[in-house]
Amino acid sequence: MAEADDLVVLRPEGLYCPAGDFHIDPWRPVNRAVITHAHADHARPGHAHYLGSADGAGLLRARLGAVRLQAAGWGEAVEHRGVRVSLHPAGHVLGSAQVRLEHRGRVWVVSGDYFVGAAGDANPTCRAFEPQRCDCFVTESTFGLPVYRWAPQAATFAVIDDWWRGNAEAGRPSLLLAYSLGKAQRVLAGVDASIGPIAVHGAVEAINAAYRAAGVALPPTTVVPAAPARESLRRALVLAPPSVHGSAWARRLGDFADAFASGWMQLRGARRRQGVDRGFVLSDHADWPGLQAAIAATGAERVIVTHGYEAVMVRWLRERGLRADSFRTEFGGADDAPAGAGGLEAAAGSGSNA
Repeated sequence: MAEADDLVVLRPEGLYCPAGDFHIDPWRPVNRAVITHAHADHARPGHAHYLGSADGAGLLRARLGAVRLQAAGWGEAVEHRGVRVSLHPAGHVLGSAQVRLEHRGRVWVVSGDYFVGAAGDANPTCRAFEPQRCDCFVTESTFGLPVYRWAPQAATFAVIDDWWRGNAEAGRPSLLLAYSLGKAQRVLAGVDASIGPIAVHGAVEAINAAYRAAGVALPPTTVVPAAPARESLRRALVLAPPSVHGSAWARRLGDFADAFASGWMQLRGARRRQGVDRGFVLSDHADWPGLQAAIAATGAERVIVTHGYEAVMVRWLRERGLRADSFRTEFGGADDAPAGAGGLEAAAGSGSNA
């Protein structure tokens, strides 16, 4: 239950800090917005002032245009109305941040979306998650069920490479559906680029440019033209947003194999519903053990769960003696849409607009 002196409360516009009079990732236009990362469900147009990480500033401007954006370095304190605000790496996508709030001796952290992989795993395209000690942790729970447990990413990329290599030897393009912002770049950074050429959808290349400008190393890519010479794509890995599935754009490739990269591919039924040849379990969100580890590392005695499997996570936390509740937010669906909610079409908004 909300308390009178809570540092973050839920308003119709989104998560709100009453002491500082600003919002965090609001879904309706507000005066001051602190943005955790550039996915469309967290970074929306229409706010008067934005605060985001310096690492993610290029992405935010690419997505939102010429907004009034204050870019803060990692751990840099910004004072506003007596609230000390700082941003800390979340490991989700380029520039993704946790928002730390300090006011009158209390510390709250709003996680946004975050990735905590198996031991030694980290997203190679952004700064790794850095837990922050706090009194209250506001956490996502996108994959907050025990069934979601990610394999080491090296093993996942080895499987993707084998699939691509086999298709290349058979002379077929490998169309891999991956969300344009974040997932596609993580795939590019993880695959063996020596197998063959890599071609991408224009929406992916636009985000690649922002990553490269921020200093993230990605292998060379070309954009699939309107009328490609199919011979040039016979050994290619082709990265495109999920919205191209079954489209005229995909038919440009000729006889191709297709696959989908998402955490939702953990479930066999979800893989069948996608209507693709293969499903690769690859997510930029924490899995069930990752969520547990991240929450424990904060030392928080109170946890508020936002989007995902809120009820399951709240119950698990309460069973362990923590004060736990949830916020009903409008996050989710922009980068890892539930596979049961309309299949690939449910994710089309993210892929096509990324």
